[in-house]
Amino acid sequence: MEKRPQLNEQQRRAASFTNGVASVLAIPGSGKTLTMTHRIGNLIRKHGVAPENILGLTFTRNAAAAMKDRLKPILKNMTSKVQLQTIHAFCYSLLKSEGRTFEIITEKDQLTLIKKLAKKEHLGKIPSGMLVREIGLAKNNLIRWPEFKQMHAGDPAMMKVGHVYMAYEESKKKNLQLDLNDLLVETYSLLKENQEIRKKYQDQYSHILVDEFQDTNPAQMGILKLLVSGRNGDSSFWVCGDDWQSIYAFTGASVGNILSFGEVFKNSKQFILDMNYRSTPEILAVCQKLIAHNTRKIEKTLRTQNTNGESVVALAGVNEEDESLQIVNEIRDLLEQKGYSYKDIAILYRANCQSRIIEEGFSKFKVPYHVENGMSFYSRHEVKTLLEYLRFIDDPVSDEGDEAFRKIINFPNRYIGRGFMTVLEEQSVSKDKHLYQALKMMKIDVPYLRKYIKQFVEIIDPLIRDKSQLEPAEMIGILREALEYDRFITDDDIPSPDDEKIANINQLQLAATRYSDIKSLLNYTGSFRDETSNDKNGVSLMTIHKAKGLEFPVVFVVGLMEGLLPHKNGDLEEERRIAFVGISRAMKQLYLTYSATYAGRPVKRSPFLEEMLSGSVE
Repeated sequence: MEKRPQLNEQQRRAASFTNGVASVLAIPGSGKTLTMTHRIGNLIRKHGVAPENILGLTFTRNAAAAMKDRLKPILKNMTSKVQLQTIHAFCYSLLKSEGRTFEIITEKDQLTLIKKLAKKEHLGKIPSGMLVREIGLAKNNLIRWPEFKQMHAGDPAMMKVGHVYMAYEESKKKNLQLDLNDLLVETYSLLKENQEIRKKYQDQYSHILVDEFQDTNPAQMGILKLLVSGRNGDSSFWVCGDDWQSIYAFTGASVGNILSFGEVFKNSKQFILDMNYRSTPEILAVCQKLIAHNTRKIEKTLRTQNTNGESVVALAGVNEEDESLQIVNEIRDLLEQKGYSYKDIAILYRANCQSRIIEEGFSKFKVPYHVENGMSFYSRHEVKTLLEYLRFIDDPVSDEGDEAFRKIINFPNRYIGRGFMTVLEEQSVSKDKHLYQALKMMKIDVPYLRKYIKQFVEIIDPLIRDKSQLEPAEMIGILREALEYDRFITDDDIPSPDDEKIANINQLQLAATRYSDIKSLLNYTGSFRDETSNDKNGVSLMTIHKAKGLEFPVVFVVGLMEGLLPHKNGDLEEERRIAFVGISRAMKQLYLTYSATYAGRPVKRSPFLEEMLSGSVE
């Protein structure tokens, strides 16, 4: 790629903005962080603004840290005086500074509390994670529980959710607790209701900058408006983002905040950074074609001065295994013929469960890889636990069976404590028996433990007896049903739109169909623990959401099929933006892959392929 100038003319104009309100629309790879840090430098060095009067807000701690690193060469020792924080960290500090006493409830405690309250309301059919998400979305839209109940009057199910919301808030209040969404709601309320405090922070932060503005939700927008409204004199509100990259609606983010910015702030100035320093013209042409099909967007043209590169390549597989094999073959060619290294390459997918087939292909052909910010498929807890059940069933009376027993006995939760396990271990040693044998011989006085142990034995014994007649995939199906496993794992997580944990165990069951006995399956899944599957110099595997903000010389966007990308439960325009983010991570070479079947069923290729393919793809 050609060397980037310090600032181009568009960046310079955006960075030179001094007082007032401005939005900077920055296409992928256009240097928005560079522009934002230069603007902070200009305010301090050219306009005499005190660093303490500048507030820079981002949406991740990594982004805040990266911005500080970019500022150090510009501001030297003054960098630490500029407030660069996530918006949640800012709200936390503000509330603490104003004398609020609270602690943050952990996600685990939050789920436990919600589960307990849901039980009281007889909301057994709604997973606790779903309740947490509903309450969180309400808060992100500044809807407290009285308004929530009022909105859903006449809907018995949602009224019960409202009762849980109310009880949840009362419990937290009693215990002086806030959740992360409360930080936003409480800060908004404090600034709105207390003019003196609002004025204090308006005066303190005369210049406010916001990165990734397209990811703001209504509560965050409300806080920002309170901080900047009615200010006079030398002050500014400068936001940077891209409506084409708004991909967090499932967390409550509203693309409308950036689309309507000019209407909300009537006299605001708009800057467009449309010079891309990352990608080849061929890749940008595909990006432009795709996003052109969205109707809710701000028009921009993707420009670059980079030289022409390789055509975008589409790979069609007969099935997922064939798709994976073609990716392996292309990677070999990239290394042997074009001089790339493994770490130059990223595999991006819509949902985590899609990594399984790629990992299997890489393991088989010794392609080193790592799953970015995540676990390899067979290490994921919900997958690993089912494999431990199979390991135990295959050989319960052995040291390996004992090890597996310890991992499964309390999953799903059977309320078995350390005290019980200590007694069981002692009896196992004294009677020279393995743990499961000792368990069945043990006298259990506590009624609820006796009940849970009886249920466990009634599920496990027939599977041990029939293991030679049952194939692994059948056994996984029986375990899922008998243990109510799907229900348990979704209750224990805040579901994403992908229902990732269910999709992961579906993939495990599908993989198990290739094996006729448990040992063969376990030998195969055990092979993924070698160094090939956790090599930081290997190919990067990750979801498109995790790839946001990153770039790679070579990108494969895989699984471009209907139902996956676009996701069957997603908003079409948001799904198109997700695909756009994926393909715009590529610097020199982009591959688009799909297969004719998924999970054993025929599928159509993604409509997004039709939108991207015309005239620019091999």
